[in-house]
Amino acid sequence: MKNIYIIGVGLIGGSLALDIKKLDATTTIYGIDKSDEHLDIALENGIIDRKATIEDIKNADLVIVAIPVDVTVRELPKLLDMVSDNTLIVDVGSTKEDICSAVENHPKRRNFLAMHPIAGTEFSGPNAALLGLYNGKTNIICEVEETAFKLQEKALKLFSGIGMRIRYMKPKAHDKHIAYMSHLSHISSFMLGKTVIDKEKNERDIFDMAGSGFESTVRLAKSSPEMWTPIFEQNKTNVIETLEEYINNLTQFKELMQRDDFEAIYNEMKNTNYIKQILNGIA
Repeated sequence: MKNIYIIGVGLIGGSLALDIKKLDATTTIYGIDKSDEHLDIALENGIIDRKATIEDIKNADLVIVAIPVDVTVRELPKLLDMVSDNTLIVDVGSTKEDICSAVENHPKRRNFLAMHPIAGTEFSGPNAALLGLYNGKTNIICEVEETAFKLQEKALKLFSGIGMRIRYMKPKAHDKHIAYMSHLSHISSFMLGKTVIDKEKNERDIFDMAGSGFESTVRLAKSSPEMWTPIFEQNKTNVIETLEEYINNLTQFKELMQRDDFEAIYNEMKNTNYIKQILNGIA
């Protein structure tokens, strides 16, 4: 996979480019983006080697689609129409069921690998790209059996080579689990930020009084609405289910406070401390 085309040279696509280039300096990375400014920055920062257009992907060994998930659903069938029989297309979207459904009957379905690298930051654009972002992170692969073996083999070797752990899931299961592990945390962060902005009218007070706890909890509220709105739309059913459970827990916590039952509150927090053992075990 020497000729790699990345559609969307922001945080996710750009970071993949940096890791791939470090792994194999003989690889040529081509950038495709709707923003000329993004392409210029990516070229200047050494993220890509050359600019390209969609029409050029006929020359690709690998195409990485790193654009909003709603655009991926719309454009992926067209991209498959354009590539050669020896080209692999992968996407990095945070939802998988709608994307896989969009190409399930495509004559070149074997040329597509659905994946979701569990990595990122709250920043966006090519300036946010980070070398080593994917080292030690999990890459979820969906419907691997639908991809031509020789193509998936090359891709899995590449992504393992940059330090990613590979895990396999069905698209429906992926979307359900990721609603809890990623989508809910982003909504919580956005709504915490909204609550503070609505109630604390003095911006100086927010700046002066924001401690590390608030800053870490609201960090994800800096994320791109252009990227996250389509994710919530595509995973609407699962996200609503997680929100209902989260709201129930918040309501219960409020009711315990209203009843002055701080022993129960202590026990709730103490039991929840177990999350430290789970995350430490993963590390």
